[in-house]
Amino acid sequence: MSEFGVLEETHLTFRLAPEMELEARARACAVAESIRMSTDKVEEVGMAVVEACINAIEHSGAADGRLHLELAVLGPAEAEDPRVLRITIQDQGVGFDLSKVVQPRIEDNLRSIRKRGWGLKIIEGLMDEVNVLSGEGGTSVVMSKAR
Repeated sequence: MSEFGVLEETHLTFRLAPEMELEARARACAVAESIRMSTDKVEEVGMAVVEACINAIEHSGAADGRLHLELAVLGPAEAEDPRVLRITIQDQGVGFDLSKVVQPRIEDNLRSIRKRGWGLKIIEGLMDEVNVLSGEGGTSVVMSKAR
């Protein structure tokens, strides 16, 4: 997707609070619809955004209490034909070591009362490309979905 340029970009900031994920989802879905993504793909984008936002709400510990959402429409610059939606969800929290994240196992979750730990796995399954960058300055989840 590196051969594409940014055709349109929107930056939004939300307070990390319950239900803000619904507003972030609505904004991302509206952009996905604007580039003519199928209904199924729009729903997948929405679910991935919700998962990433909930992870930030529950785990970021961001002192500023904010989440930054960037929606970028990508495509060939000369054709102005949008082909990809890139979503970046960023917090300025405590970060985490991705190598220490325990991969969920269905066998363990079936026996557990709390079915937790699936957020990143779900996001990876819903989106075409997912990159997570995390450290002391916070966490960024960058995910892309082609039209």
